[in-house]
Amino acid sequence: MKKILFFILIISFGKIIAQNPNLGTTGAQFLQLPVGARAEAMGCAIVAFADDASAIFWNPSGIAKVKNVQAHFSYMNWFDLFDFNAASVVYNAGDLGTFGASMILFTTGKMEITTEEEPNGTGRYFDAGDIALGFSYARFLTDKFNVGLTVKYINQRIWNETASGIAFDIGTQYRLDFHNLTIAMCMTNFGSDMKFDGPDLDFIHRKDNNYPISRLIPSRLNTEEYPLPLYFQVGVGFDVFELNFVKMKSAIDVSHPNDNRERAHFGTEFSFFDRFFVRAGYKYNYDDQDFAFGAGANVPLGSTAVYFDYAYSVYDILPSVHRISVNLSF
Repeated sequence: MKKILFFILIISFGKIIAQNPNLGTTGAQFLQLPVGARAEAMGCAIVAFADDASAIFWNPSGIAKVKNVQAHFSYMNWFDLFDFNAASVVYNAGDLGTFGASMILFTTGKMEITTEEEPNGTGRYFDAGDIALGFSYARFLTDKFNVGLTVKYINQRIWNETASGIAFDIGTQYRLDFHNLTIAMCMTNFGSDMKFDGPDLDFIHRKDNNYPISRLIPSRLNTEEYPLPLYFQVGVGFDVFELNFVKMKSAIDVSHPNDNRERAHFGTEFSFFDRFFVRAGYKYNYDDQDFAFGAGANVPLGSTAVYFDYAYSVYDILPSVHRISVNLSF
């Protein structure tokens, strides 16, 4: 029943925003889901503040700011239907630059197959899953300007049909001396079109059903190519104020997806003693979401630090989404 309601809502949203001619023209939509609790809690205004292992998913140039080794893990249950997992590891090799590897896994549970003849179920099950594997490199070109690049392999699967492709992310960050003002840019998912293929597309066609002994013709269903969700985002981040033990940061991003309208993101973060964090964000020109909130904390353990982050996303009709993230710094 949850899955039926979900698809009804998706159809409803499509009717509401059908005035956008590019809506629904791209696939691999899991690549547009926000990764990491900190980024989502700040309304995805993060391209300028991306500076840890999770920067791979937002602005690969940000991993150049990792000091030694960092690892990132995040999880969310999207609309009580899908599991979204992401992980990354980053290593700073000094003068050679910073290297990183990442993975995104988007899956759903098994569902029973039904047909016109067996509407109550056939006893067979199918599932679906998407995965993206990436390798990143970043470095400082000057003491204030850093660049980064990610190459990733993308694969989508539903039952026995799969589609795969290669995509690139590229990003930059430039820091000014005024309030640590950082200007950033990132373009993600630039790559070739994808197309589903698999054995379930094959079938046998009888040329004339009126003659049972007529010729059986091997046939195949044709699938069309679809582009990746190309995403361009620019933003600024800056320190608002810093007192004895309280700091405030804010960021503003604007984005241009190739399959939707332009959007704006606003986020702020308060830190207390550099140990506890409170965050809030606002997303403008989204059809299903406006606000996000979150908190975080870090715990030093000798030469290692553990960062815990949580985000709560408020949706208008669909269920609210909880995100949790863990960062390990060595």
